[in-house]
Amino acid sequence: MNRKSKSALLWAIAIVVTVTSAIYQRSTGPTKPAIFTVEVGDEPYRFSLKRSHVITRDFILRLEDAPSRLNGKVVYRRFPTNDEWTEQNFLRVGNDLTASLPVQPPAGKMEYYLILTDGEKILEPAADDPVVLRFRGDVPAIFMIPHILFMFIAMLFSNLTGIMVIFKAPAYRRYMKLTFWTLLVGGLILGPIIQNYAFGDLWTGWPLGRDLTDNKTLVAFLIWGLAMYTNRNPEKPRPGFALLAAVVLLLVYFIPHSMMGSELDYSTGEVVTGFVQNPVQLLLIQ
Repeated sequence: MNRKSKSALLWAIAIVVTVTSAIYQRSTGPTKPAIFTVEVGDEPYRFSLKRSHVITRDFILRLEDAPSRLNGKVVYRRFPTNDEWTEQNFLRVGNDLTASLPVQPPAGKMEYYLILTDGEKILEPAADDPVVLRFRGDVPAIFMIPHILFMFIAMLFSNLTGIMVIFKAPAYRRYMKLTFWTLLVGGLILGPIIQNYAFGDLWTGWPLGRDLTDNKTLVAFLIWGLAMYTNRNPEKPRPGFALLAAVVLLLVYFIPHSMMGSELDYSTGEVVTGFVQNPVQLLLIQ
């Protein structure tokens, strides 16, 4: 295999690994909508319940294209509290059933479930394990889009670095440096800006808090810093450290995003971190 073909192969492997990990992360975590299916008559009806919403407006719960015989209500309360449950009947708007939950402060949460009826039987999706909805500030696209792009590119360069080390390609040092700088910009510069817009704090990881997203980003960055330091001399390369850093960042991406994130303590009015948002639901979510 010539040099050009080998380079194309390494890039192809890196892209496949990166896209796969990105799809996995997007499909997991406490902000992914919960999917439910209920039997209405003899037909299945599939719908999703959101678990993340902005603080600029009340949350509109919408069951789209709901069967005409389907009706019911949403039951909700602040989370985690011992508040009394509040019930609100669905309104039919065209083909949809709609209800609303009151907006909460940043990092405030509501837990909710549905009681539905198809005219013959009662359906209670998630009644035993309510869906938890977290409210966040609206993040401007001028910060969110570059953040996502830089983190994706950092992951791509990281995977490419590790693969190049495995295949003994000297060019790994170039992509090692690109990984370090894109991770710095995407994770430790734009990341805190996103966090501040969403929940009012620039940093909630160690030593200020236990936010898993902040902490895993910090760990990955420090290990990439170690890889940069140990490979600073081109005459004495240490590719093993670059491979270690690539493996760590890959493992970091397989930790669901936003777990153990910010949560409003309604008893004190303070935002705390280190709590898994509805962990049972994360195991049962489809």
